[in-house]
Amino acid sequence: MSSEISIPEIAQRCDEIRSLLNEYVVGKESLIELINIALLSDGHILIEGVPGTAKTTIAKAYAKILGYSFNRVQCAVDTQPADILGLRIYDQQKGDFVLRKGPAFSNILLIDELNRLNPRTQSAFIEVMSEWQVTIDGERLVLPTPFFVIATQNPFEFEGTFPLIEAQKDRFMYSFTSEHLNPDEELEVLQRLGSGRLDWQRYFASLEAYTGMTDLFSLRDAVASVHIEDRVVGYIRDLVIATRSNGDIFLGASTRASIAFYKGSKAVAALRGRDFVTPDDVRAIAPHILQHRIILRREAEIAGITPESVVSDIIRSVEVP
Repeated sequence: MSSEISIPEIAQRCDEIRSLLNEYVVGKESLIELINIALLSDGHILIEGVPGTAKTTIAKAYAKILGYSFNRVQCAVDTQPADILGLRIYDQQKGDFVLRKGPAFSNILLIDELNRLNPRTQSAFIEVMSEWQVTIDGERLVLPTPFFVIATQNPFEFEGTFPLIEAQKDRFMYSFTSEHLNPDEELEVLQRLGSGRLDWQRYFASLEAYTGMTDLFSLRDAVASVHIEDRVVGYIRDLVIATRSNGDIFLGASTRASIAFYKGSKAVAALRGRDFVTPDDVRAIAPHILQHRIILRREAEIAGITPESVVSDIIRSVEVP
């Protein structure tokens, strides 16, 4: 496959992936689009929502289409760092300790119910997400590339959970709220089931024909070439700074948010077939970048103010260049 990919080809390739996913998945257009953006901009995603909303299905399908390895971890309060990173065990035949790699050694890693991890394991996972490496018995081991994390948390179940530490949340470039299907989409699932179009094994096997046909690294190189003017860069700065001076916010977004805007807006522009970024591209991903990064003041929470409403106010109030 040629490493030379044009901007229109990026949108075409991602449209092809979306079409393949929509053959099985129903009602997840927005999530699929954000995953495309995240893959193109080399960032991780945190999904908040109820179980049973096709997160595992989508992640497995992406891995199959791209030809990448996939692992899934179901988190629990007693999950230890070694359960994700791996450990060295004694091999009697070799008479020495050998490395047994954990699920982190994959291209696409799905972490289900991340907020069930205890703080010690969460802290160990920070290194995985931010440095693409793990440390086992003092030895640093590099993870496969690309390395992409999709993590989920259930906002409605709090027993046996630990709030994500801020350093952990900040490592996610984007966040997404996943909801139940609407009535029409729910009906579509049942109709597909009745017609035999909801056979996972058959669908997964059919993706074999597309495995490895999309060169993610070439797509990323093309996205990096998208132009972003100084005035748009200034707009990104203004949005992030606004979170630090808002009266309802106790802790505003970090510089990682600015970096996410810079990379993500280029991906949005490319998916829209353009080789330059507009303020609309920045606004399109603002909620996914800012909502999980801000902490509201206690008074604002008591008054019923939400991160979503605060971010919406900031987007409306910051002057568009």
